[in-house]
Amino acid sequence: MITKDQVMPLLVEACPSYGEKWELQRAIFREEQLLYVDMGDFAHHLVDLHKANQSHEFPAVFAVLERLHIEGDHYVREAATIGLLEGIQNVASNNGLNPEQFVPFLGPESQKWWRQLNDFWQGKIPYVGATVSDG
Repeated sequence: MITKDQVMPLLVEACPSYGEKWELQRAIFREEQLLYVDMGDFAHHLVDLHKANQSHEFPAVFAVLERLHIEGDHYVREAATIGLLEGIQNVASNNGLNPEQFVPFLGPESQKWWRQLNDFWQGKIPYVGATVSDG
């Protein structure tokens, strides 16, 4: 089971271009790892990479994201969806990109949660996860 403390090291290993930025984040928040803050910053990094047509790290990154959804504890699975997937959607939208450009990189479990986010924001479901079992 992947736990909170393992998430960012896994993502940084998959995305070495983020390593220096993450070290800066860690320096700012020395006392406590704030996973949702880290995920938001990482989402910005992924959108910046996409805008620069530098997606060579995406297969490894999104493979880790898929693992977080499948192998993570409850907190990690939720952070993978609400922290990272929703972060990518929001950051991409706010930067003039269609977030759906990221869908081809998503594994099946991540795609399921991506659609849940879309359905929630479109008012089709009352909460993210309403129409799936969180096994």
